[in-house]
Amino acid sequence: MKIIKAKDYEDMSRKAANIISAQVILKPDCVLGLATGSTPIGAYKQLAAWYEKGDVDFADVSTYNLDEYRGLSHDDPQSYHYFMRENFFDHINIDLNNTHVPDGSNPDAAAACSEYDKIVAAAGYPDLQLLGIGNNGHIGFNEPDDHFSKGTHCVDLTESTIQANSRLFDSIDDVPRQAYTMGTQTIMYARRILVVANGEAKAQAVHDMCYGPVTPACPASILQLHTNCVVVADEAALSLCE
Repeated sequence: MKIIKAKDYEDMSRKAANIISAQVILKPDCVLGLATGSTPIGAYKQLAAWYEKGDVDFADVSTYNLDEYRGLSHDDPQSYHYFMRENFFDHINIDLNNTHVPDGSNPDAAAACSEYDKIVAAAGYPDLQLLGIGNNGHIGFNEPDDHFSKGTHCVDLTESTIQANSRLFDSIDDVPRQAYTMGTQTIMYARRILVVANGEAKAQAVHDMCYGPVTPACPASILQLHTNCVVVADEAALSLCE
């Protein structure tokens, strides 16, 4: 696991965008695994700015997002379908037919998850998987558990995750209680993994991810076993790693 220290959020975003853009430039038809949440937004903005300058071309890229809330339609402003278009896809030249997010609008969890596993496998899994990390060490919506998950599955969100995500909703009561997410095994199939983290609130999770025991109690700790994982985090997020 390689750790890159950034000065602040902007520096973290720029460094992460550099890694993603290099992947696209080296392999124009690459498969990107993407994440939502507030942490990657800066990287997406930087990539969009570089696209506008003509420095990076997304025309042949395909993407597969980690997760989606269960029960939200694709055009719901709180859905991750909507998030990705608003924060990234609508600002670059990617073919929307090549973008994929789990179908949270499908009430049949088994069918929705099985279908997503099939299309991710058919794509050959991501060349580069972007991840954030939750305050409790979750990746995607893989919450602390007594085992590491495998394929895409439906999860009950923990109270800490619901609290953390409530800032994006009008009320905590509006936060969905379940989500469809890629499993940790699926994430580990990516050829390269990029984790971004910022802020003091993530410091314990980042420490446990990088230096703690490999345990499903901290799902991100499994990344220690990946052969090509890079962590880009700001000084505050790395404050317990020194």
